[in-house]
Amino acid sequence: MGFDGDWVYCRISCVILLALDTCDSRGSVAVVRDGEVLGVLAHESSEDYSSWLLPAVQEIVRSVRLTVPEMDVYAVASGPGSFTGLRVGLTTVKAWSEVFGKRIVPVSRLEALATRADPSSAMVAAFFDAHRGQVFGALYSREGAALQRVEDEMVIAPSEFVTWVSERAQALAVDWVSMDPERVRVEAAWTAREKAGEKIQKSSTVLAPIIGKIGYERAQEGRLVDALTLDAEYVRRSDAEIFWKGAASHGR
Repeated sequence: MGFDGDWVYCRISCVILLALDTCDSRGSVAVVRDGEVLGVLAHESSEDYSSWLLPAVQEIVRSVRLTVPEMDVYAVASGPGSFTGLRVGLTTVKAWSEVFGKRIVPVSRLEALATRADPSSAMVAAFFDAHRGQVFGALYSREGAALQRVEDEMVIAPSEFVTWVSERAQALAVDWVSMDPERVRVEAAWTAREKAGEKIQKSSTVLAPIIGKIGYERAQEGRLVDALTLDAEYVRRSDAEIFWKGAASHGR
């Protein structure tokens, strides 16, 4: 399927997406057709994505009797997450896009998490463990069925994230969702939110299916990118950059 005329036909008939999440060790791949999940495979080992991803993709597409070239769109978690994991996922999708002439839908992992929250409040706070005593987090406001992000995604100490959300939400109730709720529950800053009746909903770590569903909706709207414009949202600098800048500053 090409980028232009053929895409009009696809919107009328069907859309098959291959969805990837390699943001951290709890990644997954899924095949989604017209918003329906056909198959999913989770990364449940310590194997590096550089050796796990391609065989996993081949396994999942074969299980639904398809091939990678038959995918119409690639949906990929563009961050935030680990530098190495994101690089493997995005580089792989870029290569497929160029070789097979298909487009890409980048999806924030935090947004995918936020869509898992029970829709009871005007705002949604999504976060997951970023290690080093920090979390990746973002706050969203609900506008009908849509989510609108409030300011940029961040990497921040858990207690500071709770305080930051409280300041933005003010008197509004917040739905909280995370794969790692304990990262916030143990913080003293959480006590006030808990006393107000708020809870943290625990999400599944298998996010490729929801990334694929979001990708399907955006593909229907024509919100696609190509290999050249696809970019990662690392939020935090890579270890190599941190260590290099640290060494450079000590050398002055």
